[in-house]
Amino acid sequence: MQDWFKVSLLLSIFGFLKEIRPSEPFVYEFLIDQRWRNLTEEQVNQQVYPVATYSYLAHLVLMFLVTDLCRYKPLIVLLGASGIVVWSMLLWTKTLIELQVLEVFYGTFSAAEVAYYTYIYAKVDTDFFQQVSSHTRAAILAGRAISGILAQLLISLHVMNYRDLNYITFSAMIAATLWAVFLPPVKKSIYFHREEIYLLPYCTKIRHAFVLMGIHFNNSFSNRYVLKWSLWFALSTCGFIQAQIYMQPLWSAIVDDPNEPIYNGAVEAVLTVLGFLGALLAGVLKADWKTKGELTLTICSLMQGFILLYTSRTQYIILSYICYIGFGTLYHFMITITSSEIAKHIRDESYGLVFGFNTFVAVAFQSLLTAIVVRGGIGFALNPRDQYFVYGCFHILVAVIYIIIGLSTWLTSKRDYRKASIVVIAT
Repeated sequence: MQDWFKVSLLLSIFGFLKEIRPSEPFVYEFLIDQRWRNLTEEQVNQQVYPVATYSYLAHLVLMFLVTDLCRYKPLIVLLGASGIVVWSMLLWTKTLIELQVLEVFYGTFSAAEVAYYTYIYAKVDTDFFQQVSSHTRAAILAGRAISGILAQLLISLHVMNYRDLNYITFSAMIAATLWAVFLPPVKKSIYFHREEIYLLPYCTKIRHAFVLMGIHFNNSFSNRYVLKWSLWFALSTCGFIQAQIYMQPLWSAIVDDPNEPIYNGAVEAVLTVLGFLGALLAGVLKADWKTKGELTLTICSLMQGFILLYTSRTQYIILSYICYIGFGTLYHFMITITSSEIAKHIRDESYGLVFGFNTFVAVAFQSLLTAIVVRGGIGFALNPRDQYFVYGCFHILVAVIYIIIGLSTWLTSKRDYRKASIVVIAT
């Protein structure tokens, strides 16, 4: 077995295990169920969920730097360990303050995933990036799909209740952490442990790492094409994560009868499969994205916006399920194209930096959106339906931004063409 394939297999198994989280499609119902926690819907929405968003943002920059400095593997182990903490606290704590502490660790869990996604860039040769990326992505999607199906079956067949699903997730986190221990260590990294600076003094290494990071950052984002696609990556990811987090409260508002069956797990499984197929379609679709990019991004954002506006007002849960699946499938389709277009125009070594920064910008926008829309006090503390009306308007605003960018690009190219024509005529 070749070394790169062995690394890919080990990493894919870890990715699969960490995604076995059947409790997540029903976590909101678990938190507001009076049998286990004495919390109101307003407390969960306004005092619990936002903590994870702010914690994620606070951890993200630190995690990116520490990940490279610690050479990836320790942070992957931390990813699994923080998952153990999160789901143990979900099982064996009850108070609001304990739940907020739990959300801080969930921010650690989310931010530490940067180590998982950047590990391959340091451990595997660039010739195998595409293969390993596809393997790990497939493993993650398989884990999510199986989790959704398993959760729905266990709930619909009354084999387990919402709390019991956390035992499966807790066990998967333990298995993932133990598996992470067997990942091969990384001897070099992109910035802090390069071969050419191995014998330099520690302070010089640090200075060299930050200089190189600055060069990679400037080279990547000084490219207007990369900047254009990165902006959509950040804004769309912000909107998708926000809609995903608060979709369960919206479904709970639509289905106000606790005795009515819900199908959150099945919906997540369908979304995962369709999202995977959409990503595959994006991968094989032949198009000139340099000329059609702004139009495609505009249409996709408009469709997402109108879908969210509709789901914010529908009275039928099945239509809301369909809207969520359509919204998520559009996101997975376009984010695959976006990631590919960005990757084509940056250096291989800059992948982790660029996508890490784009994710940071996405979470920063998400934190701002959470503070304005969800939280009380400085924010408006909107109910779930009104929140989704705002999220729909947010995506329409993104579409307007790309209409402006497209018009600007068209006018610039037309002006350049006229100048070139004048020069040709003059000569």
